[in-house]
Amino acid sequence: MRSRRPAAVLGAAMLLLLTAYPAQAGPKPSPPPGARAAAAPLPAALKAETPDPWATKPYMGWSSYSMQVYSGNGKWITPEQLIKQSDAMHAKLQRYGYNYINVDAGWNDGVDANGRPKPMKDFQKVIDHVHANGQKFGLYMIPGISPAVYEASLPVAGAPGCTTHDIVKQPTQQADYWNIGYRIDFTNPCSQKYIDSIVDLFAKWGVNFVKFDSVTPGSGISDLSLDARDDVAAWSSALKKHKIWFELSWALDPKYADYWRSKANGWRIDWDVECYCANEALTQWQNIARLFPDLATWWRNAGNGGWNDLDSLNVGNGAMDGLTRDERRSAMTLWAISAAPLYLGNDLTSLDAYGLSLLTNPEVIAADQAGTPARPVSASAQQPIWYALNADGSYTVALFNLGRTDKDVTVNWSDIGLTGAATVRDLWDRKDLGRFPAKFTASGVPIHGVRLLKVTPQPGAGVAVNDDALRVGYQGDWSREGVAATSQPLTLNVTDTGTTAPPSTTGPVRTITHDDNDQGIAYAGTWSQSTGRGLGDYNDNVHYTERNGDSFQYTFTGTGVSYVTEMDTSQGEVDIYLDGQLVKTVNTGREQGQPRLAQQTVFTVSDLPDGSHTLMAVKKSGSYMLVDRIDVLQPSLLDPPTASFDRKAPADVQVKLLRDGSEFLGITGLRKGTDYTVSGSTVTLRSAYLATLPLGPAQLDFAFRGDYLDDVHTTKINGNKVSYAFTGTAVDWITATAPDQGLVDIYIDGKVVKRVDTRTATRSTQQKVFSASGLKSGQHTFAAVKVSGDVMRTDVIRYTTR
Repeated sequence: MRSRRPAAVLGAAMLLLLTAYPAQAGPKPSPPPGARAAAAPLPAALKAETPDPWATKPYMGWSSYSMQVYSGNGKWITPEQLIKQSDAMHAKLQRYGYNYINVDAGWNDGVDANGRPKPMKDFQKVIDHVHANGQKFGLYMIPGISPAVYEASLPVAGAPGCTTHDIVKQPTQQADYWNIGYRIDFTNPCSQKYIDSIVDLFAKWGVNFVKFDSVTPGSGISDLSLDARDDVAAWSSALKKHKIWFELSWALDPKYADYWRSKANGWRIDWDVECYCANEALTQWQNIARLFPDLATWWRNAGNGGWNDLDSLNVGNGAMDGLTRDERRSAMTLWAISAAPLYLGNDLTSLDAYGLSLLTNPEVIAADQAGTPARPVSASAQQPIWYALNADGSYTVALFNLGRTDKDVTVNWSDIGLTGAATVRDLWDRKDLGRFPAKFTASGVPIHGVRLLKVTPQPGAGVAVNDDALRVGYQGDWSREGVAATSQPLTLNVTDTGTTAPPSTTGPVRTITHDDNDQGIAYAGTWSQSTGRGLGDYNDNVHYTERNGDSFQYTFTGTGVSYVTEMDTSQGEVDIYLDGQLVKTVNTGREQGQPRLAQQTVFTVSDLPDGSHTLMAVKKSGSYMLVDRIDVLQPSLLDPPTASFDRKAPADVQVKLLRDGSEFLGITGLRKGTDYTVSGSTVTLRSAYLATLPLGPAQLDFAFRGDYLDDVHTTKINGNKVSYAFTGTAVDWITATAPDQGLVDIYIDGKVVKRVDTRTATRSTQQKVFSASGLKSGQHTFAAVKVSGDVMRTDVIRYTTR
């Protein structure tokens, strides 16, 4: 893929190779419009964490890189320029919390006698000036060691007998995206000592922050052909000793989110925010908008000392930003509700009045510093709603408009877990808007605009705390699973022949179709989306990539799966993996002169054991690889899934539910007791209703409840505990019950109040198994401790406000 990084930066990379230390990166590609990070699988286990004391909140500050790109000069970072930025921050922004000055690629000038980087002239003067301003100082590194340092076989400082030649992995291997350096062999103890020696030097200088770029899996390479996890671990170990903030970059692979979190204080989730349009603009709207689907993947991995990094926030310079006023406000809002580090890429010496008002609004900054990442109500909507449940019981709610016209945007309290009335405050306007019983509508939200609200439940309101909310506490090993809310259509054929309807047919499976933009599909590499092609694609859109080795992955529950895509002369071979094993290489190409074929099933399997499986497809050849849809086979929820009704020989139609009857919510558009009845797991469709249907095929949607927000947390170890502190007068514990569950002890404020039995004959979702009311108005702690059974599940802790 072609680079869009300026020539001056490329020149800096060449300077790096001559000076023999990999602190300046070379060209980094920008993703195509619509490219997004891979979707994260459920983490295997969740444990209580103690955050690094220096990273309890997202940091606030400034990074030089956007201005290096904008100026077209990788060496824009002169001591004079850095001192100006530090002074401007001190004068305009520091009182609001901005206090990091981070210098990106290009700060170094050769190496010392121990193979450690030497800074440019007057660098220590800059660091001392930054510290004198009451600020912190950061710099930039990448994995590996340069060939020149390797060949020089320099002694490692403080490590007798260790040299820079000994620590390189043999045979030599590429360490970074740009192939600047060699991979380090961290099985050799000298390797850690070498990293320690560099960090000890940084600490001596007064460095407080390190950005570590070209981290893989990620940085456009997720096939493990490059793997910097050992480098990350070594740097993490060295930096923690000196309490130095550790930030990883770029577009990290979310499949390894737990690992990144265990080693670092923050991680870039996408590509560069810069538009690479030197002397024209810093960024562009599409580079902001593509973060929404990324955050839908990453939001639950942030908080409590580890933060999703959205890159530089370029909203302060006016026209130079490359965004409209509404887009600038939306960007600031997205960073704030995501609890992302607020570091600016602007020229701090020339902030405009509007930009300064955005960057210094204390209520918006407070939303960011509260450290609660927001989650989406619906990430794919053109008017997405994001919300965070704060420690004080209030909600931060953002109503975005990503569409092409001004829109009214409504948030229903039920969508954010709130039952009852709430007051609303506009955080941007810093104005109270009143009390609202069940919802709030923001009128005329402008194109690419936003409204940012604080929603405060009123006395007697109910607050549902989902199992993956930030402040739910877990003691011991826990994992996430879930039964999703779903529906299945019953296909009904209506006739008037006078002939008794034939027996209904039984089908063992149903097909669930997932479009290419389904959030569960993990795209690794440089993917983009094409819409409105008019070529017969499912929903008229596809994802595509041009680079061999790029892949997609989809984890599903079921008995079969199909990969459906276009076949064309421009396409080629794709390797198909199932549950980690290569099972087939399929050809999605066509011979020259043959027509394009849409929605072709190029791989299918239908005999898998019912359970969780992972499909992965890797581009092997051809100009393009496309993804149109993925079809998943799951056991049918209805027996039969099809039925017949004849008007001249009318009879009720019975359908057996193959999921527990307590999970059945109803039939969309029909009246229970009038149009149909339910007895146990049998639904009877009344002939009087069926006779009103038009002749021909009809479809009736049977809806089933799932776990709240489609997930629960589970543990297998007796004594493990889930807890939540709340301020209110009542609390309910709502969870799944199942044959593999058992007894659970319930504690209120540290005292056992009841032992509940969560074992039932079938798995049932959202069951209220404990309730306590009449609590003294004030703060309380609910806890549930596993006593017996194979597993314990927890879904919702719902409390009533005082």
